[in-house]
Amino acid sequence: MTAGTDIVATADIAARLGAVLDRIAQACDRAKRDIESVRLVLATKTQPAAAVAAAYAAGARDFGENYVQEALAKRAALAHLRDVYWHLIGHLQTNKARTAATNFDLIHTLDDVRLAHAIARAHPAPPMPMLVEVNLAGEATKSGVAPDAVEALIESVREAVDVRGLMTIPPPADNPLAAHRWFTELRKLRDRLEAATGLALPELSMGMTEDYETAIEEGATIVRVGRAVFGERLR
Repeated sequence: MTAGTDIVATADIAARLGAVLDRIAQACDRAKRDIESVRLVLATKTQPAAAVAAAYAAGARDFGENYVQEALAKRAALAHLRDVYWHLIGHLQTNKARTAATNFDLIHTLDDVRLAHAIARAHPAPPMPMLVEVNLAGEATKSGVAPDAVEALIESVREAVDVRGLMTIPPPADNPLAAHRWFTELRKLRDRLEAATGLALPELSMGMTEDYETAIEEGATIVRVGRAVFGERLR
């Protein structure tokens, strides 16, 4: 590791991954949840393929990328790895829908009817698993659907794609507990939408390095953790 940085040597990734898994187990214990109900997705934006390979060797199988092109490069470099589950956790433009549909296993950032239908044309059967990204705080700098528009979006796309649940990124805060209210809101929104649409929406993708334990205590089924395992982004 270079002095004065938080870049993690590949030899240390296994230890850091183990520490995160321990904290997930503790959060599940506090929430009286089965640890198998929480999936850890390692956010690998800007991380080299070697870091992903090190995490894979330590037992990780779920990896999340923000950009389609960066994911394609890593997939090519890591084609020898088996049982890898690729998540798209960044905003997806409609013009990249076809490529995303054939290179990811779950897309977390559905926020537009046109995007869903573009995905469906590229991945008609079985329908592509997707999560609706919800912009709970109405932040202009973030993508996502307003909470009161999610039901209409789901009804418009439910025949085209497989809507599995919701995703959110809460507003930044100094205290991880500040995210508690947003995670609670997403869970309650999911419950209302299940009742309104008749769909099972089991997945709640919420919580990152700063607040994933809080998210688990509020019902997260997927947490997206990067820095706690890999250190700071490299660019």
